[in-house]
Amino acid sequence: MKRMDIRYKKGKEWHRAGSLLEITGAAYMDAPVISVVGAGGKTTTIWRMAEEFVMRNKPVIVTTTTHMKKETFPWFLWEPSICKMERILEAYKKVCVGVPAENGKIQSVPKEFLGEILKLGRPVLIEADGAKHMPVKVPAEHEPVILPQSTHVFAVYGMDAVGSTIEEACFRRKRAEILLRKSGKEKITAQDIAMLASSEYGGRKNCPPDTGYWVILNKAEGASRLAAAEEICWILQREGIKNVLVTGEGVQSRT
Repeated sequence: MKRMDIRYKKGKEWHRAGSLLEITGAAYMDAPVISVVGAGGKTTTIWRMAEEFVMRNKPVIVTTTTHMKKETFPWFLWEPSICKMERILEAYKKVCVGVPAENGKIQSVPKEFLGEILKLGRPVLIEADGAKHMPVKVPAEHEPVILPQSTHVFAVYGMDAVGSTIEEACFRRKRAEILLRKSGKEKITAQDIAMLASSEYGGRKNCPPDTGYWVILNKAEGASRLAAAEEICWILQREGIKNVLVTGEGVQSRT
């Protein structure tokens, strides 16, 4: 499994977590349903968690309520078949299931089949948002598509957005301009990402009230990105959002 550094702020100190599942409590649930929204690392976060489940010998199902990239790996299934899905799970301990869509994507399976998946009592990881490979986004009216059965919602933000303009780095930029009260040519700041992550029109949109909400600040490599992530952590803590993780390859602590 590709190494991912996972950090969280406690007081003035950075601490390292060895597992996304453990730090979020999902490791201790029989069948968590984790919906991942936002931009800047949703798929990476999902497959990191999938591999953690595999390492725990817990077969895991990956799917989408919107769209995600279609791959040719043998654990990808492009039709709603419980029998075929179970055979793949037996062989690989993981399966990604969806229906073929345009532009090399898969889309959500029929609602009835999704209900069957949830009845199996296995961990389910859901890509519940799209972002066109941009590091941040503001959801449209119909987004994100979060199942009410979700035990966790992870809102992901790419720290490479900080310092870029809204036009350059934000999907649904017109909505971002309205929400942030900035023009598309203005730069995205740490304060902007904190505002998006805490807003019910941003990362918290459609999040069920009893669901564990986590903010994932991804791609936090290097001192400047870590400094921006630290600022976001402090702002979110003041807003009452304490479940914030900082992830990336080779994240270096400044303390």
